[in-house]
Order: sequence, then structure tokens, then C-alpha cells
Amino acid sequence: QEKSCRLSAALLGEDSEISQDQLYELLKYAALGKCHNAAQPSWCRIYHQSHLAGVVVVVLHEMSQLHFYRFYLQFKHLRKIFRHRFTLAPSPNFPVSLYGEGANLKPQNSPQGILCVTSTSECITKSSDLQCDPIIQRYGDKKQGLTSYTLTLKEQKENDYPIEGSPGCQGYISTECDQQRTDSSPLFGLDCEMCLTAKGNEVTRVSLVDARGQCLLNELVKPESTVLNYRTRFSGITRKMLLPVKTRLSDIQTRLKKMLPHDAVLVGHSLNSDLQALEMIHPSVIDTSLLFARNEGRRFKLKFLAKAVLGKEIQCEQKLGHDPTEDARAALELAQFFIEQGPTKVAELNLEMLLTAEKLAEVSQNKAALQPQGCRFQEQLNEPPPLSKPCFLDCLQVTGQKPLLLGRQRLDFSGLCQSNLSTSNKQILQKALEDVPLSKFSIIQFSLDPEYLASHLHAGLYEKVRSKLTDMLTIYAGPFEENFCMKSVKKEFGRCGPIQSLTVVTETFQPYVCIQYEVLEAAQLAVESLNGAEVAGSCIKVQRPVTAAMLDCNVLIKELELDVENEGVIYVAGLKKSLTETDLQEEFSQLKDLETLFLPKDQRGKHRNCCFLKFQKTQSAVDALEAINGWTMKGSKLRSRNALAPGHLWRWIWQMNHNNGKQGKHIFYEKMEQLSDCEQDLRKKVKKLDHHIKKLYRSLQNNTLCIVLFPGVNSTHGSQAGLGLMGIKDDEGRSAC
Repeated sequence: QEKSCRLSAALLGEDSEISQDQLYELLKYAALGKCHNAAQPSWCRIYHQSHLAGVVVVVLHEMSQLHFYRFYLQFKHLRKIFRHRFTLAPSPNFPVSLYGEGANLKPQNSPQGILCVTSTSECITKSSDLQCDPIIQRYGDKKQGLTSYTLTLKEQKENDYPIEGSPGCQGYISTECDQQRTDSSPLFGLDCEMCLTAKGNEVTRVSLVDARGQCLLNELVKPESTVLNYRTRFSGITRKMLLPVKTRLSDIQTRLKKMLPHDAVLVGHSLNSDLQALEMIHPSVIDTSLLFARNEGRRFKLKFLAKAVLGKEIQCEQKLGHDPTEDARAALELAQFFIEQGPTKVAELNLEMLLTAEKLAEVSQNKAALQPQGCRFQEQLNEPPPLSKPCFLDCLQVTGQKPLLLGRQRLDFSGLCQSNLSTSNKQILQKALEDVPLSKFSIIQFSLDPEYLASHLHAGLYEKVRSKLTDMLTIYAGPFEENFCMKSVKKEFGRCGPIQSLTVVTETFQPYVCIQYEVLEAAQLAVESLNGAEVAGSCIKVQRPVTAAMLDCNVLIKELELDVENEGVIYVAGLKKSLTETDLQEEFSQLKDLETLFLPKDQRGKHRNCCFLKFQKTQSAVDALEAINGWTMKGSKLRSRNALAPGHLWRWIWQMNHNNGKQGKHIFYEKMEQLSDCEQDLRKKVKKLDHHIKKLYRSLQNNTLCIVLFPGVNSTHGSQAGLGLMGIKDDEGRSAC
């Protein structure tokens, strides 16, 4: 049964802001797995990456987080499909920044007005070329079990492995692992460090790891003979380290015999040297220096293979000597990769080409470092530019994947082809529905017409969104008696959440209070819990401002509450500021399925009087709401409700509040009339765009990672952060968490 891929990301508060590099990190791992230095991203995790059907990135050109929340109700499908969102640093041209400025992109034949780009890189490994690869010639092109990769008796003899009855192996100890091997036999990684003694190479350290990479043995060994050279540079062993050591080779031999099951398969890099130094005979071995075969019997170094295949840096220069546990684990993982992926996948890595590129880069760096400054400058005039760092596109091509880039020709693709303004998003969608299933990695770029995204309209849009958010954060409470106690009012309303400002309204017959909160949940909690309550001796009414923009406020609040990203998240207010995050973790530990606690901070780094709790299950969040409301913690009565603002939105609201008045308001109000004239049409276009994305998403295979990007805007009127939405499509047509 096919495994389901899953995406995990705790994006609350400060963690919800993602850089371009972090996004690149995710895409690289999703597309390449453990190849080409691709490692699990630091800010989220993909489970079962090898089962991903593909990666699709939808870019909404020149749109920002601002557009998503201004047209939140129009993006009906977009906000319901994706569980994870993050704020993104603005990028003027995302496809070019992803593929690299030096990427050799070539427009392909496509319908009128559509830019369809693939790479002209010669790095693609064709199937006919693969047949000449030494790995394919040795193992064939089909996946096989581990027994197909163990060395035969003949291969062991040819590569100087200790064999029972062979000359020079007298006195060697057998591991007695003589049981028949099968494809389910356990693998163990083995590595030793040696020093030079009067006897020859003797073991000074031994490491053994199991199939999960867990260290079973990591032991220093005292040589029998006088040490002539500790080889500290490579072994990391010094005289001082071995002085207190009592363990001898015979002790290690005994322990290894006891630890290894009778059908164990040992894995190592040039494992013959380790077994010779251990003076042990083992019948079933996988040697990664021979497994990843090269032409003419040459071998790749373990350090290079670990980096090129697993994306791991080992044997770092800053470390003193090699770490045998690290080397044993690397060899084991290389063998596991080969067995799981098969010879064809390994051959497609084109390791020879990667090694050549690495050596060229080293030569270039060494040459530049040795030359005087003047000579270096003169040579730059005469020589062609050095090789640039391999771009993301080239890495994909090396693995045999055919990336696809679809967009509108008049967009900036670094002058790759001529403009044609007749293109529509509908044509791009149609082309995407045809081509995306044929590609493992695709970028689809949609755009609204430029007149709708002009910078002056963008400025007006910003003011409208800021103004509406301010109104949603604001409540009016009253009427109060003439000499009411302001301290009591502030205390009562402060229990709903952090207050941005509190002022008395004097234009009315009786005094009212205007309160602006820092979070949407606080304002909504105040409306829900204090309307009709008695505060400061008066029975008061609590309401939001009544403006044209606020007529759909209740609809918007309801949709925010139902937003998939807010599933299982609740807001808790009334906390004492003296409580630390550790205190809260302890207090809330009794709540079932609590996954994450986020405690917002102010500009000075001090905690606010509220927090957000994320639960693994929606029902657990519902149960927690019932339990917390009315709960007293350290003498303070708590209030809670469902969350309204995801982490990235909370951060954005806070920034808008503190940037109020700093954006050049004269520009905004001059263009407001023009904005109103076209905004109704813009709503229709956004709704259609949302429908296009829904149609594309529904056409994707299950287990496809899909990311929708509002890349952000940089203009003379300021910049706006981008927004990312992501998820892996599951059987129900929605993103898997």
C-alpha cells in the first residue's frame, strides 16, 4: 500500500516568518530528497518524501499578503484548502530567484502568449547514456534486495578481505555469522581508526551502528605493539587518550561476536582494511567504495559520497581526525540509499560530473587565493567568468527530472522571450492541466492585469486594509457614569487581551470609552463577554465602529474562525504577565493533545497577557475551551475563545498598528476614489483566479506538495511582505497536515 506523505509545521507567532532561503530549503528537499545536499528543512518536516508524486508552486505575480486579506472572502477555495501559511520576504521575481540568475532557460513551443520554460542544460542523463554507466553495467537497472550487493567470495579475494584459510589470516577470529543471508537480514555499519605500530596497522578505536544508525559500540583500544605514529590528523587519536585505556583487541573481538546476529551483514567503506586491523573474518559484507563503482576500478571517497548522495558533511576540517561512528553511519546510509532507490536512481545522480565540478571549484578557489591582487584583476579581464554555483534547475536535471515553468510572457523572465499581452490566466491554466502531470517539479505563474496592481492603487489598498483591521480591533463601550473609574474599566477590558490604546469619548451625552486591542481575538472576546455586563457601576453596551467597511465584519469573523489554519487553535487571555512560558506549559499540561503554546511578546521582549494553544485534534480544542473559561490561574480569571488570526496575520496586524501614520497618507487619500472605481472589478478577477487555483489543485495527483505564493511587492511607496500557503494533497482533495 502506498504511503501517504505528510507535512508538519508549527507556524505560530515569530516562527511564521520564512525567508527566501528557508523556502528554497523546503523546495530542494521536496524535489531532491537526500540528494545534492538536500536535507529536511529546519522550519517544517516532510514525512515519506520519497513517496511525493511531485511539487507544484503557484506564483501570484506582484501580489502580497495585503491582497490575500483585502480579498479574503473572495479567496474562498484558497483559504479552505491549505492548512499551513507563512509570511514571506518580498521577492521581485520568484522563478528567476529560485532557478538562479545563471540558469540556462529556454522557451518552448506553446500556445499563443504563454511562456513555457525548460532548461537547455546538457546535464540531463538520458536512458541511452545510463547503459554505459559502470553502476548499471555491474548491477543492471532494476531494484534488487541487499543480497545482490554483498561481495561474492571471488570479489572478497580480489579486494584483500580476510578469508578463512587464506595466507596471512592465521589466528584471525571468525564472527561465526554463518547463517544464510536474506534480503531482510540486518545491516550494521562498521568503521575503525588505526595507528601505525611496530606490527603494522593496529586498531585504536572501533564503532558499530545498527540499521537505524544508533551507536552500539564506540570504544578506544590499546594496541599490543609500540606505537610509531598515532596518525592524529586522520584518526583523532593521541597518546594522552590511550594512556588510561585497558581494552585490548581480544576484548573487542569477543564483544563483536556477541553483538552480531548470525545473519548480520556488515557495511563499511573499504571495509577490508577494518576487518584486517580487527583480525576478524566475516562472510557477508557490503563495501560502499565498491558499491558506488567508477570506471577503471577507481573509487569515490566516503566524504564526497556522503555530501553528494546524502547531503551530509562529514570529516570536517575543523574537527581533529575522523569520527568512526559518523563514518560508519554514513556508509550504512549510503548502502540503504542504494538498496531503496536502485541502481538507475544512483546512476542518474551523475556522480562523476559532480566530482569534476567540485574539483574545478577547488582549483579555482586555490588559484585565486595564491595570486597577488593585481595579477588576479588582470586575469579576470582575460579569462572567462568562473563557474557559478549549480542552480536549483540544474540539480533537478541531474536527477533526471524535467522542471516546468509556465507564465505570462510579458512578465519579467530576464528577457527570455518577447512580450505578448494577449495571454490570459485561463490559457495558462489549460496549459498547466496538460503539462503538470508530466513534470515532477512545476512553477505556474498567474497574474492580474497591471492596471489593477499599479503602485498607487497598491498604496490605497494598504490604507483600506489597515483601516478595516483597525476598526475590527476597536470597540466602543458605554455609557458610563460621569465620574466612572477608568482603572476599573481598563482592568476589566484588559482581561480580554493586550490593549493598544484606551481613550474617553467626550462628544456623547454620557461618557463612552474607545478601546483598541492588539489582537482580533481580544476585541471579539470583549464584544461577546462584556456586552450587557456591569462594568465600573454601569450596565454597558459593547460594539464595534459602524462604518460601510464594517458591514460584513460578522461574516469575516465567522470565516476567520472556520479557517483551516485555525483548526485546533484557541486563544486564552487574562494571564498574569509574571507567568513564564515554562509556568504556562506546566499549568496547561493537563489539557489533552496540547501540541504547541505560543506566548506573544511586546517590543521590549516582555510577555503579553494572552497566549495561543494549538491542539492535535479539533475536539481536544473544544474540550479545552470549556475547561479554561472561568478557570482561575494564580488568582487571575481566564477567558478564552477560538482563534481568529493565524500566527503570520497576528504579526502583520501588530506591524500595521505600529506603522500607522508612517506610510505617507497623502498618497493614499489622493488615490482612494480611483481605487474604489476598479475594486469591484478586481474582486471578480480575484474570485476567478481563486477558481483557477482550485481547478488546478483538484487535477493534481495525491501526495503532491502544492505551495501557493503571494511573492510580495517592492515599490517606491514601500514594500509589502509576501504570503505562502502550503500542503500535501490527500485522498479527500485537501492538503494533509
